[in-house]
Amino acid sequence: MKKNGILNSHISKVLADLGHTDYIVIADLGLPVPAGVPKIDLALTYGVPGFEQVVEIVAADMEIEKVTIAEEMVAQNESAYAFTVDTFRKAEIESCSHKEFKKRTSGAKVVIRTGEAKPYANCILQAGVWFGTQE
Repeated sequence: MKKNGILNSHISKVLADLGHTDYIVIADLGLPVPAGVPKIDLALTYGVPGFEQVVEIVAADMEIEKVTIAEEMVAQNESAYAFTVDTFRKAEIESCSHKEFKKRTSGAKVVIRTGEAKPYANCILQAGVWFGTQE
């Protein structure tokens, strides 16, 4: 039995299979999931689990070189934006329109749906490369 890290077997498998520049999406409960993209639905009820909680857990287990958010997050969900900037200080953070963000989700390896019920609490996490010697 696995004793630490992500215990959800579906998420753990996806992260283990990621290659450099592959990406996943962590989504609020309203983001549409494109046909053909697998969805791991963690939503239990409104707000549970939250965007920040899921992002923190995934980020602890994934080497992330780039994060993409919808530019609407900046003004319409200031707390999620501040959290994202603080959490990913060492990664490139890119923004695009929410319309473009939704288009980009079609190339994701998976969409992880949270119970987050605040607007634009979504991010695309692009895998970097981990050689075990980085800090």
